[in-house]
Amino acid sequence: MSRIAVLPSAVADQIAAGEVVERPASVVKELVENALDAGATTVDVTVEDGGRALIRIADDGSGMDTTDAVLALSRHATSKISSAEQLVGVRSFGFRGEALPAIASVSELQIETAPEDGAGTLVRVAGGALQETRAAARRRGTTVSVHRLFFNTPARQKFLRSARSEWRAILDAMHAIATLRRDVHFVLRHDGKVALDLPAVPTLRARLAALWGARELERFVDVDDVQGPVHVTGLVERPADVGTASRRVLLIVNGRLVRDFGLVRAAEAAYKSTLPAGVRPSLVLMVHVPGADVDVNVHPAKAEVRFRDRWPIERAVEQAVRRALGVFEASADIGGWRTWSPTGATSTAWRSAPVAIEPATLRTPKALDGLFAPHDAAAAPAFDTPPWESLAEEVGGVGAPAPAPLEGDAHAATPHEPMVVPPLLQLRRTYLMFEHDDGVILIDQHSAHERVLYEQFLGVLERGEAPSQRLLFPMTLHLAPAESEAFESSRDLFVKLGFEIEHFGGHTLLVNAVPMPHPRFDAERCLRDTLAAMTGDRAPSTQARHERLAATFACKAAVKAGDTLSPGEMRALYIALAETRLAAHDVHGRSTIVRLSWDELDRRFGRK
Repeated sequence: MSRIAVLPSAVADQIAAGEVVERPASVVKELVENALDAGATTVDVTVEDGGRALIRIADDGSGMDTTDAVLALSRHATSKISSAEQLVGVRSFGFRGEALPAIASVSELQIETAPEDGAGTLVRVAGGALQETRAAARRRGTTVSVHRLFFNTPARQKFLRSARSEWRAILDAMHAIATLRRDVHFVLRHDGKVALDLPAVPTLRARLAALWGARELERFVDVDDVQGPVHVTGLVERPADVGTASRRVLLIVNGRLVRDFGLVRAAEAAYKSTLPAGVRPSLVLMVHVPGADVDVNVHPAKAEVRFRDRWPIERAVEQAVRRALGVFEASADIGGWRTWSPTGATSTAWRSAPVAIEPATLRTPKALDGLFAPHDAAAAPAFDTPPWESLAEEVGGVGAPAPAPLEGDAHAATPHEPMVVPPLLQLRRTYLMFEHDDGVILIDQHSAHERVLYEQFLGVLERGEAPSQRLLFPMTLHLAPAESEAFESSRDLFVKLGFEIEHFGGHTLLVNAVPMPHPRFDAERCLRDTLAAMTGDRAPSTQARHERLAATFACKAAVKAGDTLSPGEMRALYIALAETRLAAHDVHGRSTIVRLSWDELDRRFGRK
């Protein structure tokens, strides 16, 4: 007797249901996506007892005639594709033809549908078995009602969570779908009460403001970047606000909600050197790639995709997020900062896109909306010397050449172009302050210099050796065994930074040459502090070895809080910070720039 048998249709349907229908939220997702594929402009969702008692999805889509309504309950019945070739680049949500029959096999399901106002069809199914088909009058569209989910599969039913937990999952699913399809009016009811009423809106920010609240959206900056055929848009959290609220991650690829840890990691990589370890940002990203480059048919619930070539897409996502973090709005703010748009013929252009912190823009005196642009160009002197040359002239030291742009930076400034610098004031020998059209800008001098040196050192480590200054008398360093081990592990990187070091017996080093990144640089103290930090920090790090050394070395080499800066040094630091890619944050995730709005000042003084 044969031990292998073909499973009964009912059992096969229940197995398919196990792949597609995990919980009531899965039913809502599948049925709402069907409504959207049918061209619905309004989708009304009703839920009772967290979806365990009832889920009803009503839409004004194309509807079905009697034949299609019955056929739609058969496995692998679909109107989306007719051949395997059409799977490439398919844009519809549903195309497998499994969701509706899978749901019907584990519930009591009813479909009311009509292709036009007037005569329609009612179909009832229980546990996958057709119970009734009859005529019914209704308006154009379809209503699918799911009663007693998992009534015939007790093993699945007992794994359902409380009504509150299942309702939260449904709410999250509807939030995601409403974010995806902003052109559709969604209504969600739970136990007779309206939980969501979301009319169609034109922008992602407007939709999320309705879902999360306008105040929540103040933590996010816009992403809009194109790299070859890859277009990345969305919203990402300001580094200064990461960790202050619950983390939200939403990823959309070619109009499809997906899970893809590779793309999320790529987006988080853009925050590298702006966040402390263990903190992860909120992201809402929409990635558009050519249909032929992505396979959407790799997951039963269509929750994952596979890319033909993943690396360029991840690189594009990382670059897009990094550019977004380099705009004016990415810095920390106090008191409801508003984006200023100049009046006149240029106002439309400025409103259409955020202003990037890019030297090519900052060095143009007329570009008054840049982060470092002064409120009064006529009152600010222009300087045409490289950043640390002006600093060196002020203090009588020898400046190092300005760092070359890092890889991927297409907006590097041309040396000796004039740049408008506002009048700067040092506060408590710690902060630099200047006036902007919309408020007061404060810059932490240590964090700013740390960011400048980090990007400079990172560029040196990635490009090759830096120029160094030979010492008249060699410097002798006596190290502890752990410090000596730390030096040996990164010896090649220290050489690239400009150190010339040789062993002098035991754990003693002889330093013959040192780098000179700025005139205040104390090579001995910086080297000792860097080795001590590398020895004492035993926590695991996701940073590459050269990035970690660059960050540590920059922190130790930067000017400190309490150092008095001359006017020339302040101007030089201002210009150098303007030329970095992520000016608003230092390598530890602290804010470098804080904005205090005029509105907040007026409110504090009782003027508003």
